[in-house]
Amino acid sequence: MARLFGTDGVRGLANADLSPELAMSVAAAAARVLAEQDRTQRPVAVVGRDPRASGEMLEAAVTAGLAAAGADVLRVGVLPTPALAHLVGELAADFGVMISASHNPMPDNGIKLFAAGGHKLPDAVEDEIEAQAGERGARPTGAAVGRVRDVPDAARRYVDHLIAASPQRLDGLRVVVDCANGAASATAPKAYRRAGAEVVAIHAEPDGVNINDRCGSTHLEAVRAAVLAHRADLGVAHDGDADRCLAVDAAGDTVDGDQIMAVLALAMKEAGELVADTLVTTVMSNLGLHLAMRDHGVQVRTTAVGDRYVLEELRAGGYALGGEQSGHVVLPAKATTGDGLLTALRLMGRVAATGKPLAELAGVMRRLPQVLVNVQVSDKAAVAAAPSVSEAVAAVEAELGDTGRVLLRPSGTEQLVRVMVEAPSHEAAQSAAQRLAGVVSALG
Repeated sequence: MARLFGTDGVRGLANADLSPELAMSVAAAAARVLAEQDRTQRPVAVVGRDPRASGEMLEAAVTAGLAAAGADVLRVGVLPTPALAHLVGELAADFGVMISASHNPMPDNGIKLFAAGGHKLPDAVEDEIEAQAGERGARPTGAAVGRVRDVPDAARRYVDHLIAASPQRLDGLRVVVDCANGAASATAPKAYRRAGAEVVAIHAEPDGVNINDRCGSTHLEAVRAAVLAHRADLGVAHDGDADRCLAVDAAGDTVDGDQIMAVLALAMKEAGELVADTLVTTVMSNLGLHLAMRDHGVQVRTTAVGDRYVLEELRAGGYALGGEQSGHVVLPAKATTGDGLLTALRLMGRVAATGKPLAELAGVMRRLPQVLVNVQVSDKAAVAAAPSVSEAVAAVEAELGDTGRVLLRPSGTEQLVRVMVEAPSHEAAQSAAQRLAGVVSALG
């Protein structure tokens, strides 16, 4: 049986894979596992959601599951995932439940769990919750049943936190923000305006079904066009739950997560804030980031794919900056998880502080052409470990030397082997990736 929890919580087609019954049982199990062990006080959970239609149904199910397990519920409504994580800490709750499928299409939804303090859960704790999700568990009665109340100032609390965490004013900047018709549709424009920017907000009118619909961080065409039309200094784009941020410069060129991390790393190094002069990122980050950081005296530590693994490395080493090419960026001194709004404020703050255009700042790194080929196989682990595949990879690596790299790995969720090649030119990367894909396919 497949593991219930994926790389970022429980996710699937709402009302099918992710049913109200499953949501209720996961919430009740989370209450039993994550609550304080001594049980001298009733456990408290913060519950938030993104605006997709199924979130209303799943919020009701999660709330019922928590209350039935004896946990009090603080509902914060539609807010970004990082807002939920922050409020778990600020409200001194035992844990938090975020109902969102992030950048996935509207029919999907998901459940993300946060421990006390707003931290993501380790695999072992998720496994314990999954094991208990199929059990009925104790059902308190009478006054022991959990109570439910709303937190009307939740959004204000989060925006106040963002402004305090990003003191650089943005006066004089004109920015476009694509809110993906998602959870940040109200808070992102408000935060950027409070910081002093002139803000053009697009896709900021969620109706429950238009979240991530040809907009946001997975569809940069809209923010690119708006930046050019409004002659903005830059644009930022969030995903459905706003835990990530991508950007475009004044010419409409993409500034991805790797480039954002490069800009922030150098700013933090200059300010003496980059602990051990170290940046944490995943194996998927472009080689250009590694080369740029080496040239500026910054060490790069790599982890497996997934922001949870970046978070684990940041916490283990006490580092100050990490993230992914996709735009998940984590600043542990200010947030416990990836926060797209905080990332955008810091990036815009660097533009304002230096007076340099984003294109010039992002130009500190040159993205090497990167080609990714997914090969369908019958046994991804066996194929990825096959001697003929290892020999083919070694041969390509020898050809590329220091000018490129190869990453070949089994997918975490499908029977695929992913072949990624970076090289000095797109043609070289494409040729090498297709050769390796051919070797993998022959074993499939």
